[in-house]
Amino acid sequence: MRMNKPVSGDIWRYDYLWHWQADVGETEGRKARPITFVTVIIDKTGQTNLLILPITSSPPAPDRKVLEIPQIERRRAGLDDTPLWIILDEYNHDVLETSFHFNPNEKIGRFSRAFHLKALKAFAFIAKERLTKRVMRTE
Repeated sequence: MRMNKPVSGDIWRYDYLWHWQADVGETEGRKARPITFVTVIIDKTGQTNLLILPITSSPPAPDRKVLEIPQIERRRAGLDDTPLWIILDEYNHDVLETSFHFNPNEKIGRFSRAFHLKALKAFAFIAKERLTKRVMRTE
C-alpha cells in the first residue's frame, strides 16, 4: 500500500504537542487536531522533515503570533466553518520516516498556494526574529 506523504500547505490531523506541554515533561499530544505543514524539507540524508503548525479554534492570546484563516480557505481546505487560526510562534518538528505521531490516513485537505505562501512568509519572518519555539517529535 502506498503511503500518503504530506506536502507543504497540506492540512492533516496530528497529535500536536504544545510547547507548554513539552516544558512540563509531556511527550504525547493530548488530541489529534488540524495542523498544516508549513514546510516539508528533504534533508541530505533523504529524511523528510516536517515543520508543523497547529490550527486552533480557541481565540489566541493577544501576545501570540497567529494568522487567521479566511472563510474561503476554511471551506476550500475542508475545515470547520468557525473562526480558526494558525499559530505561528511555535511548531513541532517531526521526521516522516521515523515518526510515531504521523498517521498517513489523516489528510483533511490543503490551503491554496497563495494562502500557504502567506503563512510560510509570516512563519519565516517570526522564525528569523527568533520568536518561535520548536518541539522536536523525534524521540
